[in-house]
Amino acid sequence: MLTLTFLGTSSGVPTRRRNMSALALQTGPGPSWVLVDCGEATQHQLLRVKLSVRDLEAILITHAHGDHCYGLPGMLASAAMHGRTTPLLLVAPQVVLDWVEATRRCGDLYLPYPLETLALEDAPAMVLERPGLCIDRHALLHRVPSVAYRLTVTRRHAHLDGDALRQAGLPRGPLWRQLQDGKDVQWQGRTLRSAEVLRHHVEQVRAVIAGDNADPGLLAEACADAQLLVHEATYTRPVLDKVGPERLHSCAEQVAAFAEHIGLPNLILTHFSPRYDHGDGMEQLRREAVLQYSGQLHLARDFEQYRLSAEGVLEALGSVRR
Repeated sequence: MLTLTFLGTSSGVPTRRRNMSALALQTGPGPSWVLVDCGEATQHQLLRVKLSVRDLEAILITHAHGDHCYGLPGMLASAAMHGRTTPLLLVAPQVVLDWVEATRRCGDLYLPYPLETLALEDAPAMVLERPGLCIDRHALLHRVPSVAYRLTVTRRHAHLDGDALRQAGLPRGPLWRQLQDGKDVQWQGRTLRSAEVLRHHVEQVRAVIAGDNADPGLLAEACADAQLLVHEATYTRPVLDKVGPERLHSCAEQVAAFAEHIGLPNLILTHFSPRYDHGDGMEQLRREAVLQYSGQLHLARDFEQYRLSAEGVLEALGSVRR
């Protein structure tokens, strides 16, 4: 029901293996997708996956730091160069919207599509709502205002009660199709009503995608009925204690302990300090997390893709880099 493609998993600066923060979300079955954060060179990352800027529905920025938004002008320009004409929603702090507008003016950036903007400071709790998808925001703790976005993905299915139809003596055929389409039909002098033979089933999953945050506990309400949390783990506990609280980031231990406490089934850590971008460094983060968390844990890598099923099962699909 929900597919996640990590386009950037580093914090602060890129490394040879990790770009700046960006996460693509697909709720299917169509090509439409949503981007959470847009670090520098996100448009370059898109060249290596099967995602098109023409199908991008919305860009949601978690906060105003550059490693989460410096890729915006290039992304918007690429969409224009690829012939996009449909509206694009940009949700971001007002300072980011002001910066994008100044860049448009100073750089003579022409967008042949409507750019619909929504400032987080003035936005309602629900920032995007359409059939099958609702996205709301939740405040976090960071050096600048930061938010998490919670996605609720819903699919509604309707199927015919075959036993009831067979008892009525209605053979399979065009009349079954009409009932499936919501139309009443006549059969042997009686009316078979679609509403009486259709059985409805609703599937729903929730995932929380957090921006930079020093207090995972702030997400207790947002994660109460979620199956997945994607959260930064910029440091290990010893490094976080060394750099001090003024950085206002989380360590792997904090996030894992929170996820365990609320019984969250799936946790993906991301936004790693470049100091860990080697085998032993990533293993330090993993070891710290598994000591606290017994659920399904993943440490994201650029171009890795995951799928969250209707049953809340998270499947790692591997790298989708082309």
